[in-house]
Amino acid sequence: MQRKYLSIAIGLFLSAGLAMAQAPAQNQPDQPAAQQQPLAGENAPPTQGQRAHAQNPARTAHRLGRQLGLSQEQVAQIQPIIANRQQQMTSLRADSTLSPQDRRTKARSIMQDSRNQIEALLTDTQKQQYEQMLANRRAQHRQQNGAPQAQ
Repeated sequence: MQRKYLSIAIGLFLSAGLAMAQAPAQNQPDQPAAQQQPLAGENAPPTQGQRAHAQNPARTAHRLGRQLGLSQEQVAQIQPIIANRQQQMTSLRADSTLSPQDRRTKARSIMQDSRNQIEALLTDTQKQQYEQMLANRRAQHRQQNGAPQAQ
């Protein structure tokens, strides 16, 4: 008998939680989700020409810091490099005057410049780890896109 009441109580609790999750928040304006402004520190939803996986430069720098064992000073120096790269890439995507080949060339140049700036802040060991990480990422990208692996 106790098991029956426990099951009913759990069911009621879950139903109430589901109802609360579906109800609009009292302190939120009556705007569709697409029109609401992101909170501070959140990424805005991607607009046309932006990639959905663009990340917060601080988060990207901290992730890189964990992967490479960077100091807090190195992470702080890398963050503006990443932010600048993202801003340049966003501007590049918005520039409709460039041909696809010119856009690709410019994107590669932006990426190489940021890699060079980041590598200038790394120790020799960290540079090796960074290069290996980039090589792994390229190999994974090629594998996902079905491109043959370069030897």
